[in-house]
Amino acid sequence: MLAIGDIYVHLISDGVVWVDSGGAWGLVPRPLWSRYLQPDEQHRVPMILTCLLVRAARRTIVVDTGLGDKLPPKAAERWGLQRPQGGLLDGLARLGIAPDDVDLVINTHLHADHCAGNTRHTPDGQVVATFPRAAYVVQRREFEDAMHPNERTRATYFAENYAPLYERGQLRLLDGDTDLVPGVRAVLTPGHTPGHQSVLFESGGQTALFVGDLASYAIQFEKLAWMTAYDVEPLVTLETKRRWQQWALQTGGLLIFQHDTQVAAAHFVAREGGTGILQPVPVEYA
Repeated sequence: MLAIGDIYVHLISDGVVWVDSGGAWGLVPRPLWSRYLQPDEQHRVPMILTCLLVRAARRTIVVDTGLGDKLPPKAAERWGLQRPQGGLLDGLARLGIAPDDVDLVINTHLHADHCAGNTRHTPDGQVVATFPRAAYVVQRREFEDAMHPNERTRATYFAENYAPLYERGQLRLLDGDTDLVPGVRAVLTPGHTPGHQSVLFESGGQTALFVGDLASYAIQFEKLAWMTAYDVEPLVTLETKRRWQQWALQTGGLLIFQHDTQVAAAHFVAREGGTGILQPVPVEYA
């Protein structure tokens, strides 16, 4: 658990997926990125599906919902999905949280590995909210892109993960940076998708940023030119990272990374020569 002032943040894994290393590392040459992460015999690298349970302002908040339980077996096999300790709902249960206890769900964006757990199938095949009492939020631009995917994006945008929530009035669309509850703010961090958002926590003079896919791996935050092949607007990603690097240097804020199996959280500190370097912070998952 992490404490940011009066805000408490628990990291929960919805599992680990194994993805093609070309997607995860884009144009970065293998001799460089393999110093940080070794691929398996199928040239895949692991990505943990980190979700958050946040307690702030007497609210129970979930940030991102992972792949959920709607995947057919073949799709789960394609993802290389492994869940030795269960998924998001199992992690919440270990913390004493039931789906009905959740007040707010924040989606950083609507790629399947971040939002498929928004909804579930009932025994008779209906699609319903996994968290029935919760309001869900995402950027309006992200929702519009997800509802009108193109040849590049349609393999990861699936309407059953979010459209039923919007149709029932449970999904709220945001227009830029938005205060959600005291101390919790959605901040637009475009590049991975034009409507990607991160989550900023501020309380008691302390700050933290849940980075999301602004930098899927921690080292991709440190190195501006390193990013995934999944980024729709890579040059925008670069400039967004530059701005948040400056924020991290100026505030000393904690960075929480979503997919890195080795570095879940870190501070970004100045080093000689004017560049920054990550200093990992140990964190235990629920």
